[in-house]
Amino acid sequence: MTREFIQIREQMRDLWSGLDSSQRQQLFAELETADAEELFVELSASDQLEMLDAISLPARRGWLRLLAPDDAADLIQSASPEQGLTLLELLDSPVRGEVQALLAYAQDQAGGLMSPRFARLRPEMTASQALTYLRRQPLREFETIYILYVLDPSQRLLGLLSLRELLVAAADEKVADLMLTRPITVPPGLDQERLSRLFAQHDLASIPVVDGEGVMQGIVTIDDIVDVVQEEATEDFQKIGGMQALDAPYLRVRFLDMLRARAGWLTALFLGEMLTATAMGYFEGEIARAVVLALFVPLIISSGGNSGSQATTLVIRAMALGEVRLQDWWRVARRELGAGFCLGLILGLVGMLRIGLWQAAFHTYGNHYQLIALTVGASLVGVVMFGTLAGSTLPFLLRRAGFDPASASAPFVATLVDVTGLVIYFTMAHLILKGVLL
Repeated sequence: MTREFIQIREQMRDLWSGLDSSQRQQLFAELETADAEELFVELSASDQLEMLDAISLPARRGWLRLLAPDDAADLIQSASPEQGLTLLELLDSPVRGEVQALLAYAQDQAGGLMSPRFARLRPEMTASQALTYLRRQPLREFETIYILYVLDPSQRLLGLLSLRELLVAAADEKVADLMLTRPITVPPGLDQERLSRLFAQHDLASIPVVDGEGVMQGIVTIDDIVDVVQEEATEDFQKIGGMQALDAPYLRVRFLDMLRARAGWLTALFLGEMLTATAMGYFEGEIARAVVLALFVPLIISSGGNSGSQATTLVIRAMALGEVRLQDWWRVARRELGAGFCLGLILGLVGMLRIGLWQAAFHTYGNHYQLIALTVGASLVGVVMFGTLAGSTLPFLLRRAGFDPASASAPFVATLVDVTGLVIYFTMAHLILKGVLL
C-alpha cells in the first residue's frame, strides 16, 4: 500500500460521504490501478455498487474478481434483483457457487456474514506438513490465516489452532494433538446482534459457522463484526430518536425516503401530544381559578419526559449489550423507581427553592406561594418517578411482544409522560390547593 494511497484514504474517510457521485468517480479515476483496487475493496457495498454503475458491463467483471465471496454477496444483496442477477452472472463459476450459497442467508445472519474461505487442516498432519501445505496455498483463498480449522474428510469441524501455535510446535507433532477440541461455534441462522456479543464476550478474532451436523460452512471475522456493531448502533440511535432506521448514509438517502422514515413516527407523536391538549382542557377550570398553575406546566412535563428518556435510553442500551434480560424487568423497574424518587426529590427541592427566591424578589406567586411550591415539588417527585418507570418498562414490554426495544423511542416515552404528567400535576394541585386557590 503506497503512502499516497494512505493519504488519499484518510482524506476520503472524512470527505467521501460529502462528495456527490460525479466527484467520487472523478477521484476514483485519478488513482493508480493498484490504489484504486485497494480502495474499491475497502468501500461499502453501496459505494461499490455506485462505482460499478458508472462503468461498462464488461469492465465490471475485473472489479468483481477483487472481492471475496462474502463481500460479493453483500454487493449483490445491496443491488436491485435484476442488477444483482446481472452481477452474479459476471462472477467466475466457482466464486458464483460460493456467493449463491451465501445469498441463501439473510444479511443479518451469521450465514450472510461468513466467508467460505478459511485455512483447512487434517488432524493427521504433522506441524511440518501443515506449514508446507499452507505455504503452497494462494493467500486469496484465506479470509484470515491466523486461525486454522481442523476438519475430517466429511468437512466436520474437529478443532482449531492458531498459526502461532503451529509455528512453535515440534516438526513431527500432530495437528490433532495441538488443536483446541471444543471451539466456540455458531449456527448459520444466528442473528448478527447475538453474534457480535459472542465476539465481545470471548475476545475472538473469528468464529466458525457450522450446520446442525457439525459441517463447517465458513467463518465470521472481527472486521465483519465491526461493521455490524456500527450498523446496529446506528439503527438503534435512529429508532430512539423517533423514526424508522435508514438503510443508507444520511446524505445518500433520497428525500422522499427520508420523509417516509420520519413522517410516520412524527405524526404518531403529534397525535399523542394532542392528548396533552385534551388533558389541559379537562383541567381548564383549575387553570382558570389559579392561573399561576399554568406557569409550571412546561416545567412539569419536560422533567417527566427527560427522566423517561434517560431511563429508556439506559435500558435499551443495556439490552443491546446483553446486560439485562426479560426476567430482569422487576429488578430494573424497582431500581428506576428508587432513582426516580431521588431524582424527583432533587428537582422538587430545586423547584421549590426557585419559587421561594422569585417570590422574595418579585412577589410573583401571591400569598399562597408556599402551597404552590409544595404542589410543584410533590408533582415533580410523582412525574419523574412515573417517567423513569415508564421509560424502563416499555422496552421490556416491546421485547416481550416480539418488537425491537429500540422502538421505545425517547420522544414516544416523552409524549406518554407529558399526558400523565399533567394528570399528576393537577391532581396534586387539587389535593393541596383545594379550598385555598381551587
